[in-house]
Parts: sequence; structure tokens; C-alpha cells
Amino acid sequence: MSIEKQKLYNEIETLPEELTNQVINFIEYLKLSYIDAEAPDRVTIKSKKDLKEKLQKGLDDIKTNRVISLDEAFAKIDNI
Repeated sequence: MSIEKQKLYNEIETLPEELTNQVINFIEYLKLSYIDAEAPDRVTIKSKKDLKEKLQKGLDDIKTNRVISLDEAFAKIDNI
């Protein structure tokens, strides 16, 4: 275990029980923030306009039969 992780572990051990959920939520937030920052633009949603454009592209892909199976989609996600 790295020194930083050991220090984090030690801090967690001294936390009052009522702060535990807040710390867990913050750690999950940090992980999601990191994942979001590393994700390609094509899979992140930056605004309502961006969401609308991506949904429209998806609908256009369905209309022109440019679709893949759910398993293929998750395989692509795993490779991101």
C-alpha cells in the first residue's frame, strides 16, 4: 500500500461515524469526475444542446439502420 493510501486509511479510521457516508459520497464523486474528464467527447454530455444533438444523431442512426447490439455497445464502452 502506498504512503498516500495508508494516510487516507488512517484518516478514515479516525472519522466520526456520522461522516462516513459523506466521505463515501465524496470519493464516488471524485471517481466519477475523473472518469468524466478522461472520457471522449462523443460519450460526454456538455449541455442540453449537446444532449439534444447526440440524441438526434442516435435517432438518425436508427433510421438508417446504423445500429449495433447491446453486447457490442458495452464492449466498445469497456474499451474507452
